[in-house]
Amino acid sequence: MAIDITIPALGESITEATILRWLKTAGEAVERDEVIVEIETDKATMELVAPESGVLSEILKGEGEKVEIGETIGRMTPGGAAQVATPRPSAPPLVAPRPTAPQAPAAVTPLSPAVHRLVEEHEVNPAEVTATGRGGRLTKGDVLQHLETKAPQESTAAQVQARPRPVAAPASAPAPAVRPVVSPRVIEGTEPRERREPMSRIRKRIAERLVQAQHTAAILTTFNEIDMTAVLTLRKQHQETFQAKYQIKLGLMSFFVKATIEALKTVPQLNAEVRGHDIVYRNYHDIGIAVGGGKGLVVPVLRNAERMSFAEIETSIADFAKRAQANQLKVDELQGGTFTISNGGVYGSMLSTPIVNPPQSGVLGLHVIEDRPVARNAAVVIRPMMYVALTYDHRIVDGREAVTCLKRIKEIVEDPARMLLEI
Repeated sequence: MAIDITIPALGESITEATILRWLKTAGEAVERDEVIVEIETDKATMELVAPESGVLSEILKGEGEKVEIGETIGRMTPGGAAQVATPRPSAPPLVAPRPTAPQAPAAVTPLSPAVHRLVEEHEVNPAEVTATGRGGRLTKGDVLQHLETKAPQESTAAQVQARPRPVAAPASAPAPAVRPVVSPRVIEGTEPRERREPMSRIRKRIAERLVQAQHTAAILTTFNEIDMTAVLTLRKQHQETFQAKYQIKLGLMSFFVKATIEALKTVPQLNAEVRGHDIVYRNYHDIGIAVGGGKGLVVPVLRNAERMSFAEIETSIADFAKRAQANQLKVDELQGGTFTISNGGVYGSMLSTPIVNPPQSGVLGLHVIEDRPVARNAAVVIRPMMYVALTYDHRIVDGREAVTCLKRIKEIVEDPARMLLEI
């Protein structure tokens, strides 16, 4: 009896997804829990696995198609163990061989939306392109390689055709003055001036939420600067011991997470949210950490960060960053959060105004550390300084509270012993 492969519930507020890639073809053997298809939601890229061992008998939804939660996208025939599919001949061509008489090729394997768009844009005959994808599927890289190979040939042909042919002068006429033949300038390359592609679901969601924040919240930003001398000295002093014990480097984020939690306890409005006509205060601190993912910015959450040690914070953030690049974060890891920290300094940003991640009421922006001259004890000295920015929702956070919170973060980072003494 066939088993339906359906789109499972993917989390709160997610109602649809997009088929990114089938890793198996119809008729191919699969093992239980083997990844067979990748899908993308507005929060993350996810993998669906085979519920049983057997054969993927039918694919109902192709790559690029939108699907709803609970919708059937394929079927498989189960077996006690993965069955070996009948040996297939060498990978079939994407299209039937082109006959002598010109006619439209008959596609055997459907083109993905991206490949179809590229083929149309450059007027490429798919039959002339060598397919290297799974099951003879034509990939975007195949088309680009074909264009790169074709470009020099077309450029050479254009030069030959453009070269003027000499005309023989009449025998009785005097020989004309010889003039140098100037070949017309040939524009090399076939890259178009513009490239158009649809937004990914994650990019659309990011855009929607950022616009939502600007339209629904009263956004304001306050700034300060932090002398990083104490933290950098502490890290250098204990880095080797810390790394040997926990197998992770002692970074800056753990200090800022700890300092932020202490500051949020002082100003609980920044850890709250507007819910209807009420303000909901939280007695826990789920801190979102903005990281660059393979398909855009994502904000995985450190749950109950107030209970985490420095090593647990550093380990979790490193794991988030690694899996974000591979698009392997889970949906529930990206949901919720009571406050966000975004470190633009890793990209060299000196100063910015971060945008609140709704329904949160605040976000802390960190920036690059620069050696700058500052006044200390009536003398000018050079210190490693960082600008910090706190963006907040002015509907529930007044300027006094925002400045107090940021000043508290500054005090703790500049004197980390305060975290131990709770002063």
